[in-house]
Amino acid sequence: MQLQPKSSDASHERRRVNKVPHWKRWYDTARWKQLREDVLKRDDYICQATGVLLVGGLNTWNSPIADHKVPHRGDPELFWDPDNVWAVCKRWHDSEKQRLEKRGLV
Repeated sequence: MQLQPKSSDASHERRRVNKVPHWKRWYDTARWKQLREDVLKRDDYICQATGVLLVGGLNTWNSPIADHKVPHRGDPELFWDPDNVWAVCKRWHDSEKQRLEKRGLV
């Protein structure tokens, strides 16, 4: 005998899923992965904010990040525009870029 989830459990799960912005899924697409690779190659794997060579592995300070210069906030024109994406290092992206965005300077 298989138990069915309570309707309240199912509706809670739907609400949780619906809170994730639709554009977050764009990062999992082949199109984004290709755009990211194209941008990193275009920028010669050099951080465009600091000049650091982007040779780090996953989650290291000098790992390559494809960053949106102007936050897209779900706007597909800004998200997919290669001129709005640049190569930066994880350290800069996770510190300085976040500070600038929080202050509304980006």
